[in-house]
Amino acid sequence: MPVGLIALALGGFGIGLTEFLIAGLLPQVAASFTVSEAAAGRLISGYALSVAIGAIALTAATARLPRKGTLVGLVVLFVVGNLLSAVAPSYPVMMLGRIVAALCHGSFFGIGSLVARSLVAPERKSRAVAVMFAGLTVANVLGVPFGALVGERWGWRAAFWAVTAIGVLALAGIVALVPARAGEAGPGRASGAAEPAPPTGLRAQFQAFRSWQVWLTLVATALSYGGMFGAFSYIAYTFTEVGGFSPADVAWLLMVYGVGLVVGNLVGGRAADRDRDRTLVLALTGLAITLALFGRLAGSDSASVVLVFLMGLFGFAGVPGLITRVTDFAGGAALAASANVSASNVGNALGAWLGGLAITAGFGYTAPLYVGAVIVLASVVVMAVAARTAR
Repeated sequence: MPVGLIALALGGFGIGLTEFLIAGLLPQVAASFTVSEAAAGRLISGYALSVAIGAIALTAATARLPRKGTLVGLVVLFVVGNLLSAVAPSYPVMMLGRIVAALCHGSFFGIGSLVARSLVAPERKSRAVAVMFAGLTVANVLGVPFGALVGERWGWRAAFWAVTAIGVLALAGIVALVPARAGEAGPGRASGAAEPAPPTGLRAQFQAFRSWQVWLTLVATALSYGGMFGAFSYIAYTFTEVGGFSPADVAWLLMVYGVGLVVGNLVGGRAADRDRDRTLVLALTGLAITLALFGRLAGSDSASVVLVFLMGLFGFAGVPGLITRVTDFAGGAALAASANVSASNVGNALGAWLGGLAITAGFGYTAPLYVGAVIVLASVVVMAVAARTAR
């Protein structure tokens, strides 16, 4: 495995921690700045909105820059944002720090996925992307408990100091270990095969969106994320109100889900290198079935544990393939890779909104699981159409 992938994975780990750890720190942050729980919660929603906007805006603005240099600049932005959060004297400065850190999120994973795949032979590109995203999936497992543990022992600011330090390490790793022209035109690292010259001009970047396959993949991404995270947003209520678990059990159940994400990401990357479209259709079908079964069996303790693991596994098994698919059909355009991250965040918002509507309408705490299954089923249809027309 190229050592540059380890540096990219460390960067993904740090960015993932920034996104997830705040959930375990909200009570302390709210008390520190004397703001309401709702205001503290906007530190999460503000981050997500900035991810969606920053993914497109920063990628477009840096289209002509070398990809390694762009990654270095993005990680510097990440470090500055978390440093602002760590020293924030007031709530507005804290929000500014969250926004600055979030701006790099989408572009880092979009451009980083192109750099990762350039470090290996073409037949291993999905696995390379999976290694980079492994940092994000591990952060999903550790983010909330890490924030809660560090915050409890040393205060919430210590958690952001720790993430800042991780960002500095990732920055040093990328500078030292990622080749200077990674992700740009030239021979592939392991195979010697020529990599196509990626479009650099802004106009050429947008021309990548003339491909229907790009749009179909983006829609499949949005729907698959929407279905999974729409259900995940209310999973704590499903566990406690339907499954009979205690609130204290939710933390380890979420870790089971996170382990499923890690396993699914790695297995899905390997499978996508063998047959990408088949892997995507099977992963999405598995996710739809899992969510529907979870809704039916949520009252069973043992079934809930197994199904929340499978929810994570199938939910992330398609991620490496979706990213390499959209960038392949976009001719290596970084804007398309970042748009994939934006699509996932749009899907998250849509799924959470629809799941909340179902609960408000009185359908109970299993309703988001059924809603999620329907949304993912729509992504199966879109992906099947994309696979068939691509032939």
